Amino acid sequence: MGTGRTLRKESHVRPCKTPAGKARKSKAQRARLVKFGMSAEEVAAMGAEDVRVLVQRPTLVKKLVAKKAAKKAV
Repeated sequence: MGTGRTLRKESHVRPCKTPAGKARKSKAQRARLVKFGMSAEEVAAMGAEDVRVLVQRPTLVKKLVAKKAAKKAV
């Protein structure tokens, strides 16, 4: 394997993110939040950055869902 200029220049080696790839990833993350227990309407109303942050912290999501469920029960 070579160590020339081509391999040092990241922009030539690493592919760019495509809009389709971003959309696919976002859809998968939203589906994951729904599996954690959030409502689909609530997830659909969220922005992409909020979805990304919550997917990284599943225990936080489960706590939020439990808190909302407890509020509804009372």
